[in-house]
Amino acid sequence: MKKLIAPSLLAADFANLQRDSEMLNNSEADWFHIDIMDGVFVPNISFGMPVLKAISEHAKKPLDVHLMIVDPDRYIDTFAELNAAILTVHYEACSHLHRSLQKIKSCGMKAGLALNPHTPVHLLEDIIQDIDLVCLMSVNPGFGGQSFIENTYAKVKAIKQLIIDKGATTLIEIDGGVTDQNAKALTEAGADVLVAGSFVFKSDNPTETIARLKAI
Repeated sequence: MKKLIAPSLLAADFANLQRDSEMLNNSEADWFHIDIMDGVFVPNISFGMPVLKAISEHAKKPLDVHLMIVDPDRYIDTFAELNAAILTVHYEACSHLHRSLQKIKSCGMKAGLALNPHTPVHLLEDIIQDIDLVCLMSVNPGFGGQSFIENTYAKVKAIKQLIIDKGATTLIEIDGGVTDQNAKALTEAGADVLVAGSFVFKSDNPTETIARLKAI
């Protein structure tokens, strides 16, 4: 499968979200990646429901919503109503993970599962077939613009092998520190979806930057 590019609106200009959303609509980006942070699970606060609603009114591509929050089950129905196509919860935040994933799917969304950099991939062995997307955090979650963690390559390869061994169709997404310097190696390791925030939105020409990532 051809890799997907999901620019992260965490790095967009919050005063011009409509403009940046329309730029993504007109670019080669495949998804809108939207980080929801609560200031508890991660040491930062980002978008809330009203901002996501505003983005969804302009977005013409799937909304890839990443919940970095405690007790995400409380809000699954709400994010379905706000047109999330993929809803990703954190392994570290779910006490009853299988139930959370089933709830996401029952609401008509794809179920994603994120792993923090310190979380080993073998923990997915019993549940990989229930996950539509694994989001590997290649930085510590909470802030944009961080440096890429090199151990990510090994984790991608390990998850890809697990997917093959279990006959699963799970996509692998990389979130954090993605640039044109590591995109090729990540794709070769087995990544399907690349999330890029600062590298896209802080560039001189975000549309061209997205096209460059897509072409690598």
